[in-house]
Amino acid sequence: MSLILMGLTAAASTAVTVKMSYNGPPKAEDNAVHAFAENFKKLVEEGTEGRVAFELFPDSQLGTEEERMELLMKTGLNQPMANIASFAGVAPVFPEIYASSIPFMFNSYEAAHIFFDKSQYWKKAQEEFRNRTGAVLLEAVEEGGFLAFTNSERAIHGPDDFKGLKFRGMDEGQLAIYQAFGASGTPIPWTELYMALKTGVVDGQMNPAMYIIIGSLYEVQKYMTLANIQYSDQFLVMNGDLFDSLSEEDRKVVVEAAKEANRISRMEVEAADSKQVEYLKEKGMDVYSPNGNEMDQFREKGQPEYVKWLKTKVSQEWLDLAVQCATRANEAAKE
Repeated sequence: MSLILMGLTAAASTAVTVKMSYNGPPKAEDNAVHAFAENFKKLVEEGTEGRVAFELFPDSQLGTEEERMELLMKTGLNQPMANIASFAGVAPVFPEIYASSIPFMFNSYEAAHIFFDKSQYWKKAQEEFRNRTGAVLLEAVEEGGFLAFTNSERAIHGPDDFKGLKFRGMDEGQLAIYQAFGASGTPIPWTELYMALKTGVVDGQMNPAMYIIIGSLYEVQKYMTLANIQYSDQFLVMNGDLFDSLSEEDRKVVVEAAKEANRISRMEVEAADSKQVEYLKEKGMDVYSPNGNEMDQFREKGQPEYVKWLKTKVSQEWLDLAVQCATRANEAAKE
C-alpha cells in the first residue's frame, strides 16, 4: 500500500496545471476559439493521463492581448501559460505574422490549411517566433469563415465593380484595398455600422457571414461577394520553458492535440459558415462566388496596395515567402 501511495504522490508532484487564456465568451456555439480550447484541454489531459491539465480563462480574464503575451514570454516555470492570441497579440512581438494576412491569398479553406500546416513560411515563422520570444507557436487556429464583401448598390463580380462606392474600412490595410479598387473607405465602429449602412453613410463593408448575421446587416445589404478576402484565424502559443519541461512523450501529446483540436474546429467552422451563407440567401441576399479569373483580378489589383502598406511592418523576404507558399498551396489544393 505504501508503494502505491508513494507512486501516486510522485505522479501528483510532476503534474502541471497550465493557465490558458483567450478572447471571447465561454460559449462553444458563439466562440469557435472557446470550442477549440475545450477540445485541446480534453485531448491533452486524456493523452497525458492528467500529467498536464489546463485551466481555461476566456473573456481575456488574464489581461489584454499584449499583457497576456508578456506573461507568456517570461522565463521560469512560475508562468505555466498558454494563450490563443489574435494578430493584436502576436504582431507586436512578431510582425512577420502579418505576411499571412495578405488579402486574396487563398482560393479555398483547403489551401489555407496546407499553408498553415505544411508551408515553408509557417515552418520558418515557428522557428523565428521561438528564437525571438522564447515561446512556442503551435497552431493557426481557425476561428471563423473568410471575410466577404457586402454592399447595397450592386453585385460585385470583380474589382472594377467597386468604383465610386463607399465602404467601412477599419485599418490602413482595408482602406488600401478599397482605394486600389476605386472605392473609398472610412472607419466606423461596429455599434454604428448598421445605421451607417441603412442611412447611406457607407454603401458596404467586409466581414464573415457570422458577423453579418449577428449584426442583422442582411437587412441593409443586398449583395454579398465571397471573395475569400482574408482567412480568419488566431494563434495557439505556449510558454517555452513550460513546453521544454514536459517529457518528450507529453510534448508530442500537446502538439498532436493542438492539431486534432484544430481539425475539429475547421470542420465545425466551415460547416457553420456554409449554413450561414445559405441563411443569408434565404434572407434575400444576392450571394456571388467569383470564378478563378475574377479572383486573379482581385489579387492582382488588391494585393500590391496592401503589400505596400505591409512593407512598413514586414520585410520583403517574408512577404515574398508568404505569397510563394500561398501560390503553391492553392495549386496543391486543386490536386
